[in-house]
Amino acid sequence: MLPAEPRLPEARGLVEEGRYFIVHAPRQTGKTTTLSALARDLTAGGDRVALRFSCERAESAGDDYGAAELQVLSAIRRAAREQRFPLEWMPPDPPHDATPGSQIFEVLQDWAMKSPLPLALFFDEIDALHGQSLISVLCQLRDGFSYKSHAFPSSVVLCGLRDVRDYKAASDGDPSRLGTASPFNVAVKSLRIEDFSFDDVASLYNQHTEETGQQFTLEAVERAFTYSQGQPWLVNALAFEVIAEMGVVPPATITAGHIDAAKERLILGRRSHLDSLASKLNEPRVRKVIEPLIAGTFPDVDAVYDDDVSYVRDLGLVAQNPPVRVANPIYREVIVRVLGKGIEEVVTASPRQFLLPDGQLNLRMLLEQFAAFWIEGGETLADGASYRESGAQLVFMAYLQRIVNGGGYVSREYGVGRGRIDLQVRKPYGDHQEQREGIELKVWRKNRPDPLPEGLRQIDEYLARLGLDTGTLIIFDRRPEAAPIYERTQLSQEHTPNGREVTVLRA
Repeated sequence: MLPAEPRLPEARGLVEEGRYFIVHAPRQTGKTTTLSALARDLTAGGDRVALRFSCERAESAGDDYGAAELQVLSAIRRAAREQRFPLEWMPPDPPHDATPGSQIFEVLQDWAMKSPLPLALFFDEIDALHGQSLISVLCQLRDGFSYKSHAFPSSVVLCGLRDVRDYKAASDGDPSRLGTASPFNVAVKSLRIEDFSFDDVASLYNQHTEETGQQFTLEAVERAFTYSQGQPWLVNALAFEVIAEMGVVPPATITAGHIDAAKERLILGRRSHLDSLASKLNEPRVRKVIEPLIAGTFPDVDAVYDDDVSYVRDLGLVAQNPPVRVANPIYREVIVRVLGKGIEEVVTASPRQFLLPDGQLNLRMLLEQFAAFWIEGGETLADGASYRESGAQLVFMAYLQRIVNGGGYVSREYGVGRGRIDLQVRKPYGDHQEQREGIELKVWRKNRPDPLPEGLRQIDEYLARLGLDTGTLIIFDRRPEAAPIYERTQLSQEHTPNGREVTVLRA
């Protein structure tokens, strides 16, 4: 475990100054660990009582804000007992005459007035509250802010997935209901807990080495950082998968190959963290940001697009800095596999039939069989995809994944405005040999010229980067005026500007 406080370096100073502020980060990045450690350290300092508690149980109250307030107050008392606070530090019970909509205010005011030390409260999982319940809690905290010098907690920290700007959406999206454009406008700052740096990952893994003697090769650490981009849950999950699930135990050295296998197992296993992210993909705000990434088109940048991007960033699905892109290679794989999962289920072809005698993948046969699959029903599957703009690409990627699954790897590169998806297939065979194939997917859209010339230039660059002399270009004709599917679906051979041979599938 890395030291918690350096991940949130400004927080201690803000608490000591008596500030109200926001802490936010995606799920499973260490928010609770960091806040708990900070609260313990502040209390141990002897000049204030600091307490972290979770609002998560109040989610079940829905819009019953009175019940939600009681759940939050119960969480405060429970956390104080767990920290073994002395009697003079314990929060009081709600007054019998307290009315819903004022219970938190009255308890916190009574507590602050009887406490011998200033109070600092960390409302963890605050965004478990929604609608009227969230409005009620925020309004009471905002009301209490003006009393904080003598009769309210001196510092209040709201912690969750969302930045403060998005609490309007969580409270039903109408800021006028709160009387202000910001439902917590007393907050002086919004702090984000950042992902691990490469040095953080190396330090974390080195702790394991010091405790057990088990080494990570430098390439393994680099590979783990590349796949995770420092997302804390992924960093830990990759190492845990290798050691605990794959059985690579000390003194065996952990290599990049082990990390490759662990990455694939995490994706296929859809652990709870990855599943919770995947569940967001069909939310309209998420689809609006993610679909152009997969389709390679430009998004509809309307008046709320920035807010939608910020929301998806808060979820951790896209990177924190421009340009808009998926946060890390593991999420990039999970997104397209989740979206193509239903399609993959209806692919009846057996992976074994595409293997050559030496164990390599018969890519020509795969393309021929996919062409037949596309004519038979692939276009219908594409039209029914939840991400319709990228439906054709999702159909091919699902088909390819079904064939490669278990015996090889598919990595994908896609993004806003790229106009293509680049795929690399890696298939181990023989005596420590590896087959590599480069494939590019493009779509011929309405009112656009034939993308073949552009596609040949693009795949030329991609193959050069991969160090390959041959590749595959697939062009899906999605124009309304396109020829019937059985007429236009055909294979041919072309050459790139630099003379690389490319198999072209028009579909």
